[in-house]
Amino acid sequence: MTGVEALDVFCGAGGLSLGLEAAGVTVVAGVELDADAAATWAGAHPGAELVHGDANRVQWRRFDGVHLVVGGPPCQPWSIGGLRRGQSDERDGWPAFVSALACLRPRAFLAENVAGLTEGVMRSRWGELLHELAGLGYVLSAKVVNAADYGLPQKRRRCIVVGVRDGEPYSFPVRTHGPGRKKPWKRAGSVVKAEPLGEPNTSLVTYAARPDLRKGPYAGHVFNGGGRPIDLTAPAPTLLASMGGNKTPWLDTQGVVPAYHAHLLAGGKPRSGVVPGARRVTAEEAALLQSFPRWMCFAGRRSSRYRQVGNAVPPLLAEVLGRAILLRLGGGDNSGGTLENPRAPLGARQLYH
Repeated sequence: MTGVEALDVFCGAGGLSLGLEAAGVTVVAGVELDADAAATWAGAHPGAELVHGDANRVQWRRFDGVHLVVGGPPCQPWSIGGLRRGQSDERDGWPAFVSALACLRPRAFLAENVAGLTEGVMRSRWGELLHELAGLGYVLSAKVVNAADYGLPQKRRRCIVVGVRDGEPYSFPVRTHGPGRKKPWKRAGSVVKAEPLGEPNTSLVTYAARPDLRKGPYAGHVFNGGGRPIDLTAPAPTLLASMGGNKTPWLDTQGVVPAYHAHLLAGGKPRSGVVPGARRVTAEEAALLQSFPRWMCFAGRRSSRYRQVGNAVPPLLAEVLGRAILLRLGGGDNSGGTLENPRAPLGARQLYH
C-alpha cells in the first residue's frame, strides 16, 4: 500500500501533521476550532483542506476514504495541572474523535493525550475509552512515552494509543535517546542560547519568599511562578499551554540557579527581588524546543503563540510514530520529508542551529 492519506482532528498548530508528513504520510485535511491555531495550520499546509469549526458538528462522511485518522483531543479535561473534570468538561474531544472513527472506519488511527488520562482518578475513564475504541474493530496499542527518549530537547510524557484494523498490533518505536541508549538526551542548550530569539518576554523572575528545596538545583520551587528554570545541559521541562507570563520557563544567563541552591542548602536565608540575568524563553524558542522548524509562522498574539506551542504534539515525536505506522500499514519506505525539504526527515535536519 502506498499513498497513505490522513485526517487530523483537533489539528491545532499542526505539530502532528508536520511530523506525519515528514514520515511520508499525506495529510489531506485538518479540523480545528481555535482561529489562530487554524490559521497557523493552514499556513503550513497550503495543499490541505481546513475545517475551521467545532469537531462535534463536522459531517465526517466528507472525508470518506482516508486511511488514517489522527488527533489530540483537548487535554485540559484530563490534565493533572487542571481541574480534571473529564467527561463533564465541555472541552472533552473524545466523543468527536470516536465519532469520526465510527463513521470513516480508517485502517488505522493515532490519538495523543496527557499522561494524566491514564493515572489516578482518570484511570477508569481511560479503560472505558480503550474498550470503546476496541469495540470499533481496532487492535490497540497504548503507551505513555517521553518525547525526550526520541530526541526532543524537552521532557514531555504523553499518552499515545494506536489502533489498526487487521493483523498484528502496532509496535512502538524503540527509544533512541537517554540513559542506556546510544545517544544522550538532547540538551535544551542545543536550541536556546543566552541571547533571545524572537520577541522578548519581559515577565520578571523573582525569588520565592518560602523556597521549597529539592535535591537538584533545577527542581523544587525556589523562584516564584510556575515557569521552571531550564538546565541547558539537559532536556527542558515540559512546556505548558499556560506559558506567556510567570508560567513561562526561563534561562539563567548568569549562573544564579546552582549557586543559590547551594546557598540555601548551606542554611542561607532566602533572597528577595528579581533574579539577576533571568529571562523567559520566547514563543519562538518554545517552538524550537517543541521541534517545530524555524520557518514555522504562528498566527495571533504572543499569548496565543505560546498556547499553540504548548498544546502541540512535537513534530519530531509525530514523525517517529508516523514512520512506525507506515511500516505497519505497508506504506513506508522510511524516507519521508517535510514541506521545507521533501526528502529530508525532521530528525535528520539541523533544526536547532
